[in-house]
Amino acid sequence: MPQNSAPSYPSAPSASGYRAVFAVREFRAVFAAHLMSLLGVVVSELALTVLVFQLTRSPLLSSLTFALGFLPYLVGGTFLAGIADRYPARRVLVVCDVVCAGCAAVIALPGMPVAGLLALRCAMAVVSPVFQGTRLATLAEILGSGDLFVLGRSLLRVVSQSALLTGFGAGGLLLAVTGPRGAICVTVTTFLLSALLLRLGTARRPARARPGGALLKESLAGARAVLGDRRIRALTLLFWVPPLFAVVPEALAAPYADELGVSSAALGLLMCALPVGTVLGELVAGSALGPAARARIVVPLAAVTVLPYLGYAFTPGLAAAAALLVLAGATGAYTLGLDRWYVAAVPDELRGRAMTLMTAGMMTVQGVGMAGAGLAAEFLAPHAVVAWAGLLGTVCVVGLLAEVRRSGRPELRDGADRHVTSG
Repeated sequence: MPQNSAPSYPSAPSASGYRAVFAVREFRAVFAAHLMSLLGVVVSELALTVLVFQLTRSPLLSSLTFALGFLPYLVGGTFLAGIADRYPARRVLVVCDVVCAGCAAVIALPGMPVAGLLALRCAMAVVSPVFQGTRLATLAEILGSGDLFVLGRSLLRVVSQSALLTGFGAGGLLLAVTGPRGAICVTVTTFLLSALLLRLGTARRPARARPGGALLKESLAGARAVLGDRRIRALTLLFWVPPLFAVVPEALAAPYADELGVSSAALGLLMCALPVGTVLGELVAGSALGPAARARIVVPLAAVTVLPYLGYAFTPGLAAAAALLVLAGATGAYTLGLDRWYVAAVPDELRGRAMTLMTAGMMTVQGVGMAGAGLAAEFLAPHAVVAWAGLLGTVCVVGLLAEVRRSGRPELRDGADRHVTSG
């Protein structure tokens, strides 16, 4: 197994685009591990929600079980982010997978009280941002901080979005065959397989930063460093703000389908449209555009990313609403250029904490956005809430893009990212 202690950046591969990323052996291991851990997360969320409902017959506790997948991200991403930089990345990734496997194994035990199930669900969610942030920082070490990193990150996002289309369906079939506890036992295996792939398939690298005190102190210091730097703060917010508004149509898909008077099958179409658009946008931008072109589309696409939601003001029918969501999802291709700006702006010794905080914030704001959409729909019709989200979201993102421009601009010269400060 690999034992080199220095980052192994890939030499220029003969392939191009996504094929060049898969030509890197360590990335193939990370990609396969991502598939395994993602399968474990999706199936465990679904199975645990069903299990809690079977035990309590309470829709509130059942929905709370699902919501707990979002809420602890803020805790883990803020107070445990220091783990991503103070320990070797491979060790952190493997331990996180083993912790999730252990929690899932205990959840599957007969007789576990509901309070214990919810506590274990929280524990799995708390370590998730640490795992994801560490994996992103490691990806930059495996692929370098240039175009290969952007494409590798894109592939992981495509898989995650595709899981929304297929994962819950596969989980439903698994539940029908094995029951909720049996399905959770399967996730134990997937988490352990992920840990094994990462342990054997990635190189041993030293910690990015030396421990400088207590973990909490380091984590909070990292958050202050990320949010205290004008450039990094602006880019981080550009990752956070669009998803806050983007989730509104998905959160209100069921009420909007009811407003239209369409079937539950139509509800599935509304839920799938946004991730379909996201996957298409990612693949087109990743395969058809070069690094400079991806940088140029960041501002125009980000500025209009939730603008299609304004079409909901006219209460569009099922096909028109789905088309608006596909269009909105496709504009998410701006994240490929944004990824490169971000990794260029963050210092190496801060990268793990920055990535952890960024991913934790993205998950947290989605939970906030869903909750806010539900609250607004108590007073306004669902189509009006989505339209207002499109308007407010566009105003906020355009204002944030102005701050990104004022904070500095990235230049691409000779294939390398360079940060030029303004003023």
